[in-house]
Parts: sequence; C-alpha cells; structure tokens
Amino acid sequence: MQYNPVEMIGQSIRSIPDWPKQGVTFRDITPVLQNPRTFRMLIDIFVARYMQQQLDLVAGVDARGFIIGSVIAYELNLGFIPIRKKGKLPFETVGEEYHLEYGQASVEIHVDAVKEGQRVLLIDDLIATGGTLLAANRLLNRLGANVVEAASIIDLPDLGGSTLIKETGLPVFSLYSF
Repeated sequence: MQYNPVEMIGQSIRSIPDWPKQGVTFRDITPVLQNPRTFRMLIDIFVARYMQQQLDLVAGVDARGFIIGSVIAYELNLGFIPIRKKGKLPFETVGEEYHLEYGQASVEIHVDAVKEGQRVLLIDDLIATGGTLLAANRLLNRLGANVVEAASIIDLPDLGGSTLIKETGLPVFSLYSF
C-alpha cells in the first residue's frame, strides 16, 4: 500500500460546520499537529520545498502560523519573525489593517524584525480571503524584505485570497485546497 503524505495530512484536517458562524466551515489543523506522524510529514514537506531557497527568515502569522513557521525556521536553521495581532508586541512596531471574512483587524511587526533585502518566507495555516497574508506581506515590504513566497497548509480558493495574493506578484504555495 502506497501512502501519500499530502493526502494523509488532508484527511487529518477536521471540518467544523457553522463555526464561527452559520454557513462557515472551519478547517481545523489541530488533529494534524496532535499526530506526530502527520505533524512531521507536514513540516518535512515544507522543509524540502524551501531548503534550497537561500532564505534568511521565516515570518509566521498569529497564531497558527507561529506553530508551523517556527518549526520550519528551526529545521532550516533560520530566524523567525512573529507577525502579531495589534497590541501584542512589546517593542516599537509598524502595523497594517486588513479585512477578514467577518470583520476588520490589524497585524504588527517589530520595526527591526527584518533588514533591507533579506529573503523571507511568509507562512500561515490557511488562505481564505487573503487579507492577513496581504497585510503581512505589505508590512515586510515596508521594512525592506524580499518576500519570496506566501505559504499555507490550506487554501480556500473559492474565497479568492490566493488569487489576490498572486495578483500582487507574490507566489503562493498551499499544500491542500478545500
């Protein structure tokens, strides 16, 4: 029996109907993270993809992007940049507002998080409308980063986020689409 890691990861993603509101199906990656085999496969896929990319940093978006982004950074021997929700970082920050599927929010980054020209992988767990990753990309660009790709575990292409990100010229990689 042949196994397909991407398929195994996809089968581990839990779908929760009508959460956080009626008509929305939440895609929950916690079962992927709870199982050491699927968690390792997930990280190994990303590490294999980026190990030859000559990156300087991995930037992960609050909060699930922290989980996978920090592990990927560790495995690639790179630094990690947290992109946080507004008001969560203790040092001087720059921020960017964006629209969510169900409202508006803001993300921030430390002003000294990246140096001019550094090559950065931007990662989050999911691309829906693309607002969070677009805002994070704008923040990194404002600080002089060269964001090489926006990556995620899950893409929800019907919501158009990955298309919007690609339209900015930023390549997108997602492991699994719903």
